[in-house]
Amino acid sequence: MKKILAFSLACLALIIGVTSCNSNSTSISGGDIIVASKNFTEQDILGELLAQQIEAKTDLRVERKPQLGGTFVCHQALVAGKIDAYVEYTGTAYNAILKQKVINDPQEIYQRVKNIYAQDFNLKVMEPLGFENTYAIIVRGQDAKRYKIETISDLAEYTSQWRAGFGYEFIERKDGFPGLSKKYGLNFPKSPKIMDVGLLYRALTEKQVDVIVANSTDGQISRLGLVILKDDKKYFPPYEPTPVFRQETLNKYPQLQQVVSQMAGQINADEMQQLNYLVEGELRKVKDVVSEFRKTKGL
Repeated sequence: MKKILAFSLACLALIIGVTSCNSNSTSISGGDIIVASKNFTEQDILGELLAQQIEAKTDLRVERKPQLGGTFVCHQALVAGKIDAYVEYTGTAYNAILKQKVINDPQEIYQRVKNIYAQDFNLKVMEPLGFENTYAIIVRGQDAKRYKIETISDLAEYTSQWRAGFGYEFIERKDGFPGLSKKYGLNFPKSPKIMDVGLLYRALTEKQVDVIVANSTDGQISRLGLVILKDDKKYFPPYEPTPVFRQETLNKYPQLQQVVSQMAGQINADEMQQLNYLVEGELRKVKDVVSEFRKTKGL
């Protein structure tokens, strides 16, 4: 309960921090519009990609708000008009924000999210960027080989002996651990450790935990010799990243619609994993990695 309270207070502080910056998101010094990202590497890359695309194709200046916070912090900041855009994942929007029952049709989820966001929040959901980043149940490669574990169903046989480490959001979300545990019968001897998402890989490789949940496009997975277990019962919905804008912002700057649409379908999963690796594994600057990627894509 103390951890939940602390997290809630942290979210509130982040929202207050954003809202205290200025009452008008488009008038903050340094930019005509504000593009934010959630608090992990891939989001910083996608936010920078969106910002560079806008600056390269229009006369608008973009203020970046990287590492703003989790899903709910970014969504509330967008609805409140404290930021103008960020990249959301369709499955996250559908299940975590809209609280809808899990379905597995990518196009249906996208269309439903697009319609409800427009009706309920006056937000414009753009076209997906081209890849899917789903939740990944990850174990050490040597453990997968030793115990012949390939699927989450296989994992269930060993959870009574293993320890798990998850980020807070995965513990709480409707499409997170509670439903996953029920679907697959995952019975860990102790409650999963709630950890900062940036510490999960270290905890796994140092054997502080035996199972983690991270993102399928993380660059560290192959580099560290880790294995993603197959979601053989199709628990997780599709998670396609798509830029989400305030409709008021698009009305003010109608040129954004065409510019952002040029990004649709431009990134596949392997490319995203490589971009993540360049930032996390080779410690390169997000700005430089994105700039080089845009050149290779002719953006």
